[in-house]
Amino acid sequence: MARRKAVRSEADVAGPESQKIARLVPTQKRSRERFESILACAVEVMAEKGSEAFRMSDIVERTGIAFGSLYQYFPDKTAIIGTLAERYNAIGHDCVRKELLGLRKPADLHTVLGRITDSYCQFFIDEPAVRYIWQATQADRALQKLDEEDGAFLTGLLVEALRPLTPHLSEAALVDFCQLMMVLMSAAVRHAITMPPKKGRRILTLFKKMLPHDPNW
Repeated sequence: MARRKAVRSEADVAGPESQKIARLVPTQKRSRERFESILACAVEVMAEKGSEAFRMSDIVERTGIAFGSLYQYFPDKTAIIGTLAERYNAIGHDCVRKELLGLRKPADLHTVLGRITDSYCQFFIDEPAVRYIWQATQADRALQKLDEEDGAFLTGLLVEALRPLTPHLSEAALVDFCQLMMVLMSAAVRHAITMPPKKGRRILTLFKKMLPHDPNW
């Protein structure tokens, strides 16, 4: 997965849950620049300190933005983390879409799922803050919902790609299969990145060997 900064347009990433994460999305150029500066700073801080140690005061100290102005954009750090989670999720969606273009026949499944796994792992390596953002999404109900929606969206992408190749499967069976694949790939990568790099690579190599070669079970 190619390295990309988490500063995409808000319009590109808004989802159903985004309306529940309070924040002011400015329209004027100067305000937009400040908005993006806050998010870029948050990424740096979390990459250094993790999400638990990250504080709103870190943004103030590093950017010089006053507390009053900061709280106008983001009332708390949950709003910042939620916005970043949406943006990183959108980048992930783009990468999965790209890999799924290679799924033209059932026999392609094993290779494509392996590439998605590798891309997901590389994303965590290239963007250290993503690990901490994911950890934060597990601790807050609103952010957990974002993670659930992300999983459902990715499942839908795989369902759409596989449906023409599995006409004999019921919709329920296809959805169950795709959901399980997405959950397993995500869990394997998140497990592997907690290990020393060499061991993590071994774990993912083993996991990819276990991925199905054909959806027509």
